[in-house]
Amino acid sequence: MSFDSGPLDRYISAAVGDDPAVAMELRASLMASARELSDLMRRSRCDANWYAAAERLKSLAATFGIIPLIQLAEAAMDGAPGDPAVLREINAVIDALS
Repeated sequence: MSFDSGPLDRYISAAVGDDPAVAMELRASLMASARELSDLMRRSRCDANWYAAAERLKSLAATFGIIPLIQLAEAAMDGAPGDPAVLREINAVIDALS
């Protein structure tokens, strides 16, 4: 999956300025958080846990303007809990951002 990380790079740059080390650390933290939330969704055993993790993922993505991830989190919230197709797509976007 191809993803234009330009908007994310601009958000990070606006947050940390011209410090590449801090920008890399923030990006790594964002990716780790997104992966953790995706894993929580994968391991959820009830609809409420699935929805809560998807909602948190949506909020994280919105903080950095990651529209495809926002849309996928919304699809997860609106769809069937545990949907493996949406999880694959979420993980593909996260991988593309890394």
